[in-house]
Amino acid sequence: MAELLLGPLLRYVDGSSATFWVEASRPCTAEVRCAGGARGEARTFQVAGHHYALVPVDGLTPGTVSAYEVLLDDVCVWPLPDSALPPSVVRTPDGQDAVRVTFGSCRWAAPPADEKDPVGPDALDTLARRIAAAPDGERPDVLLLLGDQVYADEVSDATRAWLAARRSLADPPGSQVADYEEYTRLYYESWLDPEVRWLLSTVPSCMIFDDHDVIDDWNTSAAWVADIRATGWWRERLLSGLMSYWVHQHLGNLSPRELAEDPLYAAVRETPDGTDVLRGFAAQSDADPASVRWSYRRDFGRVRVLMVDTRAARVLAEHERAMLDPGEARWLREQALDAPGSYDHLLIGTSLPWLLPHLVHEAEAWDAALCRGERGTRWARFGEKLRRGADLEHWAAFPASFDALAGLVAEAGSGPDAPATVCVLSGDVHHAYVAEPSWPEGTSGPDARVLQLTCSPVHNSIPPYMRLGFRFGWSALGRAIGRRLARHGNCARPAVSWRRTGGPWFGNQLMTLTLHGRSSRLRLEHARAGRRGGREGARLRTVVESELSP
Repeated sequence: MAELLLGPLLRYVDGSSATFWVEASRPCTAEVRCAGGARGEARTFQVAGHHYALVPVDGLTPGTVSAYEVLLDDVCVWPLPDSALPPSVVRTPDGQDAVRVTFGSCRWAAPPADEKDPVGPDALDTLARRIAAAPDGERPDVLLLLGDQVYADEVSDATRAWLAARRSLADPPGSQVADYEEYTRLYYESWLDPEVRWLLSTVPSCMIFDDHDVIDDWNTSAAWVADIRATGWWRERLLSGLMSYWVHQHLGNLSPRELAEDPLYAAVRETPDGTDVLRGFAAQSDADPASVRWSYRRDFGRVRVLMVDTRAARVLAEHERAMLDPGEARWLREQALDAPGSYDHLLIGTSLPWLLPHLVHEAEAWDAALCRGERGTRWARFGEKLRRGADLEHWAAFPASFDALAGLVAEAGSGPDAPATVCVLSGDVHHAYVAEPSWPEGTSGPDARVLQLTCSPVHNSIPPYMRLGFRFGWSALGRAIGRRLARHGNCARPAVSWRRTGGPWFGNQLMTLTLHGRSSRLRLEHARAGRRGGREGARLRTVVESELSP
């Protein structure tokens, strides 16, 4: 009998359809049956000895809530027997209600419930407990998970012991994951947490990778790529990372129509074992990143979400550096400017913040100038060492891309059909803040309100020295030091200036945007420990709530 190993994850949902992701123990037919009579089924496909299915369900009624069950070869495997959690449901939008978008990034898997959590309660776990306690109350319409869903290079003690039982940790890459099977261990550890598993089964999710999904500072520079490709372990690590991301995260980002038109998905499903097909795709995407698009668009009524790949789509040649290759930049522009007046809010999801603390921004722009050779070869060598050592590889480290995004945001937010807000949603930097740009006098700034909303981590830590560093980065003195660095590097002024209007806030946290018509409200919540510092009784506490547009 087939068993449910992982999932179900509720991924895509619109007014009449939904997709559900599952992993089974052996080949089988996966079926989803909803209480209102809608159903769908799919045969599993195989990758590296694992069996997955993405089940599409059509015929749902807009504006309804339907409990569902999952069957494998006609045997019910979800809900789990004797589960204390409420039934998993599909909530279909009707286009009239408010849209709640909850987002964050950077989540270490939480330890077992009977162990002390060294970094405090997991914000996703705590959100799940709140929804489960009041299943008819407020909940997100979608979770945007903005990177570092798993940490391939920072594993837990339990996973380290599992790796040591499988192979020698004396050989590279040591206690980091090495292949596809080891990646699956990360997803089991992260997504089998009972509360998080239930949450992902009942709240739709959109995901995009960041560096730790593959390795810290992935694609920092051309020199970084050359060095890591010279190792004996990197190729298998990268291909396995891309393969596992495609299976576990990327597929569920796509709509049923996009899935039906995807030749890779068709090829993997049509062969008894899709491993070689998927491996070939991963190798091609490594050799020619422009041949693959990980970015995607989702529309939630009159809210447009563009999730942007800022890792694999980079151009790394020093004098041509760009956060997005030309095809990716063109795609982002087309999607942002498509059908003006058809959306009230534009959300651009990029794992890396566009607007950073001022000192950090200027340091990254200065370092990029050094690496280009603005101060000679000795400074260029220093710049490369500093770039890797200090993780200087955000939008600011790609100045032309930074300015291009500023221009696109202004264009999308201007004119009689402009949306009420354009928000750049980011994570990565292990703190939360709100920043608001302004355009130079004499230039045409946008009509929409533009904001950088950064929220990280969901469940991770930040050392005290980094907290001090980020606070200092926003200070007047930090800004003055940044200007000195910019002058030394002969750096051009960025296309916009900006000010911090909220934060910085530290801790495990989530942000939620509530969007209704042209109104927009923002709420930041921290996960606070319960009795004796444990998970039991942990709750989300509102830190700030504000109106972004009336």
